[in-house]
Amino acid sequence: MKMLINVAETVVADALRGMAAAHPELTVDIENRVIVRRDAPVAGKVGLVSGGGSGHEPLHGGFVGPGMLDAACPGEVFTSPVPDQMVRAAAAVDSGKGVLFIVKNYTGDVLNFDMAAELAEDEGVQIAKVLVNDDVAVTDSLYTAGRRGTGATLFVEKIAGAAAEEGAPLDRVAALARQVNESSRSFGVALSACTTPAKGGPTFDLPAGELELGVGIHGEPGRERRAMMTSHEIADFAVDAALEELRTDNPVLVLVNGMGATPLLELYGFAAEVHRVLGEREVVVAHTLVGNYVTSLDMAGASVTLCRVDEELLRLWNAPVRTAGLRWGC
Repeated sequence: MKMLINVAETVVADALRGMAAAHPELTVDIENRVIVRRDAPVAGKVGLVSGGGSGHEPLHGGFVGPGMLDAACPGEVFTSPVPDQMVRAAAAVDSGKGVLFIVKNYTGDVLNFDMAAELAEDEGVQIAKVLVNDDVAVTDSLYTAGRRGTGATLFVEKIAGAAAEEGAPLDRVAALARQVNESSRSFGVALSACTTPAKGGPTFDLPAGELELGVGIHGEPGRERRAMMTSHEIADFAVDAALEELRTDNPVLVLVNGMGATPLLELYGFAAEVHRVLGEREVVVAHTLVGNYVTSLDMAGASVTLCRVDEELLRLWNAPVRTAGLRWGC
């Protein structure tokens, strides 16, 4: 496999050096693996911290900035960050109003963020935690007890981030984050396996002519394998799987997310099919975001995330945001 890296052992550090060079509005601590918005801590503002294994970019480091996260903690590829990173991040963004940890439901992330919360509170930082578990594909997986956290992480970080930017208190920011998670459902499809730098080859075997329905963002198995399907057929399956658990009369936000290797030409075509299915199911679309946001290295495929919104959630979604990976209204 050809990869644009030096050696596997330094791939995360090298990426952080590049992020620091490209984004002077961020403070990137390469040694301690913490990315912080340069103006943190912001007086009177709740801090938002998230993190997870590298390989899902722009999640989470690409979502640090005004209107979204205050800090992110990147782990090694597909490996949870350690509690020390999260404690450093919390200390860096705490203005005295408390810090919200946004945690994807993977066992390592959950355990390490729990430990970090205890350590940070011992140092006088008020911590609240929100667990993201939006993936409807499977109940348990290789990395998770319960549903996995996937595309809804973007919705949680954006909407909670907007509320925090407006000065909402910690309990309100946490409540909104939980509401977004509970109102979101996701389903992903893999057309190829991903390649980790350490392995240098595919992380799982997916024969030519087959796809994985319900794949996880680390390549975890989904519901089933089938012969390759059309975009039309995949949209029917994915949207119906999400709507099965998200019955709604409200409008929805739609994320059509690439897994890393699927070109925008295909993603926009898939978005058209997603809109078709939602129209047939009489679901109103408030806004649609298309692109690579919660990726799995070089996996080909896509995921669909739907988030049921009311007027307040929609207003917070539309609020200004200025990050490396998401920006509007600025």
